[in-house]
Amino acid sequence: MRTRIEATGPATARDMWEAYADPARWHEWAPQIRAVRPLERIQTGLRGEVEGLLGVRVRFEVTEVDEPAGRWTWRVEVGPARLTIAHEVADGRTAAEIDGPAPIVLAYSPVARLALSRLVHVGS
Repeated sequence: MRTRIEATGPATARDMWEAYADPARWHEWAPQIRAVRPLERIQTGLRGEVEGLLGVRVRFEVTEVDEPAGRWTWRVEVGPARLTIAHEVADGRTAAEIDGPAPIVLAYSPVARLALSRLVHVGS
């Protein structure tokens, strides 16, 4: 299943990009994230782990980064299932396209919507 989530707000593309590019900042706008390892700037090939609510840990790999276009994509492994999440930013808006098994996409979509609604207010 594939779904697209969008949010609009006052943040600039640059501010949102920097909040994405620095995993140490993910918890600022994504309340479901408790920790990220490693704390390296996103780049194609970066692999790591996100710790979420209740200690749930998911592995990830950043598969594409296009900073000038404000886009990046990562693959997240939730147990045996995989999600691919493509993000984009532009002044005043952001979007995420989530692709994966329907039950996981449906469960994660409200969480992603909340995170994006917070992301569009970073730096404002």
